[in-house]
Amino acid sequence: MNFQTLVTIETSDRYLKTAFSRAREAAEKTREKPFANRFSKSKAIEVDKVVAAHRTLTKSLKTILVSFPSIDQLDPFYQELIRTTLDYAQLKRSLGSINWALQKVMHLGVESKQTIYHCQDMTALNKHRRGYFGRVSSFMKQVSRDLEFLEAARKIMKGYPAIKTAIPTVCICGFPNVGKSTLLGRLTPAKPEIKNYAFTTKQLNLGYLKEAQHKIQLIDTPGTLDRLEKMNDIEKQAYLAVKHCADVIVYIIDLTESSYPLDKQLALLEKLKAFGKPTILYFSKTDLLDKALVDSTISKRKLKEVITDIDELKKDILARGEKLEVKIARQRDDERKEQALRRQQEEREGFEDEQ
Repeated sequence: MNFQTLVTIETSDRYLKTAFSRAREAAEKTREKPFANRFSKSKAIEVDKVVAAHRTLTKSLKTILVSFPSIDQLDPFYQELIRTTLDYAQLKRSLGSINWALQKVMHLGVESKQTIYHCQDMTALNKHRRGYFGRVSSFMKQVSRDLEFLEAARKIMKGYPAIKTAIPTVCICGFPNVGKSTLLGRLTPAKPEIKNYAFTTKQLNLGYLKEAQHKIQLIDTPGTLDRLEKMNDIEKQAYLAVKHCADVIVYIIDLTESSYPLDKQLALLEKLKAFGKPTILYFSKTDLLDKALVDSTISKRKLKEVITDIDELKKDILARGEKLEVKIARQRDDERKEQALRRQQEEREGFEDEQ
């Protein structure tokens, strides 16, 4: 899902100013056309003002509604991310208010156009058009706060990561500065920012491991995922990515203990097991250590299936990815079948109601 397509949302005053400007432009064009008499010309001018303003406002409001995704249809990752970072109830209310304003503007535009078109009183033409402008202004003013809220929400949502939720996904976890971003850069063409101090990663870095027809998404998760009550927005994204998107976790352990003691790293590993995801243990920076120390640590700590070689890790991920692709394909097929059955059931219920 990519939230970069969310359109900038203006204030109600701005939308009205644009609509009335379009109305004036339309009127100027109409004034240049020949008419049989002054009354016909005046009527055409007022109708065109209403039509231009109507089209401008309805297009703006429709664009807002189309731009925002259907929240309930999003992947669980994005649903919970929205609930975590935004006032979800207010988001739903504000979108509902914009839809209300759209319906009001659409209905009034058609009604006012017909009223002016059938009007036979010269003095009433301008009055009807002013009445239309006044009422649409009232509708737009009533949703001013909703427009402001949606623009603030848009700015937050534009910062959401563009995670592909329908392909095998591996989350790279571990304490800061253990080599997560480095590993992502070695396994994929991604070029994450890498510094020699902790908490460098300020966003979820994404990369894709490709081989033949296979494609696996890798996510470099910032933070420790160890301070749930103190997480910042980026750490919340990482936590939710592991919870909802990860099919496999690659947990990195730094035996040099240059950033965090081994006991703390293993304690975090135990906490991550609560997610119930298959986990691959990968030792980073082993080129800086004696092989005997690495082997003794594995034995002493009773660690199983530890990988220290990048090529072996890549092979393991690809093998798991192939199996996951089959599993995901089956799940998608089952979802399509369920949707088809629901549609058939709805059609049957609708037919029975008609009978």
